[in-house]
Amino acid sequence: MHSTKNNLKILFEDNHIIIVNKRAGDITQGDKTGDKPLSEVVKEYIKDKYNKPGNVYLGVVHRLDRPTSGIIIFAKTSKSLERLNKMLRDKTIHKTYWAVVKNQLNKEQDTLINFLKKNQKNNKSTVYPREIEGSKKAILHYHLLKKLDHYSLIEILLETGRHHQIRAQLAAIGSPIKGDLKYGFDRSNKDRSIHLHARKIEFIHPVSKEQIHITAPTPDEVLWNACL
Repeated sequence: MHSTKNNLKILFEDNHIIIVNKRAGDITQGDKTGDKPLSEVVKEYIKDKYNKPGNVYLGVVHRLDRPTSGIIIFAKTSKSLERLNKMLRDKTIHKTYWAVVKNQLNKEQDTLINFLKKNQKNNKSTVYPREIEGSKKAILHYHLLKKLDHYSLIEILLETGRHHQIRAQLAAIGSPIKGDLKYGFDRSNKDRSIHLHARKIEFIHPVSKEQIHITAPTPDEVLWNACL
């Protein structure tokens, strides 16, 4: 991983894609806050590095919630964006997440299957045990990696990619993510982050067809460091 002068942490880069380790608090794409999104920072980096005149093309392949950290892929060409979008739909991009959660889990590993419904007004998803109107099926698998005094570190594999899925489903089993006030954790982290990190990604490169395996270092923070 190398850092650039604007604090961008780059995990992988070639002519087609750029993979970045997002800091908690950064927004992936522009939103109503008007804060500078990560996509703009990456564009500036490309413009500077390659002395590109005019506008830089950058495709946003997927997003991460603002308070989370970890791996984000951007496409540097429209061809790679199109192919990566198809790979996401076909579920051939495999993402692994780490989360530090409250309480001891009832089971060291489990598959959670729920139905999630997003409320646009408060930007929150509600978990239901069965399908209701407007809900979408949500499936995730988790297993325990490490037990700490008050928390557990778990690894999560998503089968579906719903709005706030990991946050909502873990909260529903009584194990909200540390710092996640929105989903029932009792206090926020000082920096307003939550302890959810997109840790690993595996896929076949959309152009070169080589196998890509990327692991993103966790934030340099007391609790994350205790997990390693």
